[in-house]
Amino acid sequence: MKSKQIAAVFFMALTASASVSLLALPLPVLAAGMSVTLYKNPDCGCCDRYAQYLRSNGFEVKTINTDDLSKIKREHAVPKNLEGCHTALIDGYVFEGLIPVADIEQVLKTHAPIKGLSVPGMPVGAPGMAGNKAGPINVYYLDASATPKVFSHF
Repeated sequence: MKSKQIAAVFFMALTASASVSLLALPLPVLAAGMSVTLYKNPDCGCCDRYAQYLRSNGFEVKTINTDDLSKIKREHAVPKNLEGCHTALIDGYVFEGLIPVADIEQVLKTHAPIKGLSVPGMPVGAPGMAGNKAGPINVYYLDASATPKVFSHF
């Protein structure tokens, strides 16, 4: 082999190795430095705990207190039946409510062609909410369909 061919083969092997290594990184490393803007009611303690949960998983969270959270939800076309206790904006996606980091990371990592995800309401046992879950909690695709579609369960 000529030296240019050897260099090309070495570069391709090195690139493939680096790609595999990136896929093996733990989720907080992938979230490191990712900015989150979280709109919340100023009196909501679970939203504060959720912001801390995101921070502990590598996200940089900016919380914005608002007395008109419904306006934020309207601006981002969150259907009433999918409204959560806060609205988080991350890399062009809308994450509504208490969504597990693993689901957020999956959307971000795969660049999913969706608007976002939602965990409606304030289910006990979800990230940021104290207590034990009564059963599986659904995470829904955030869209305007009449019947919400399940993205995952936790």
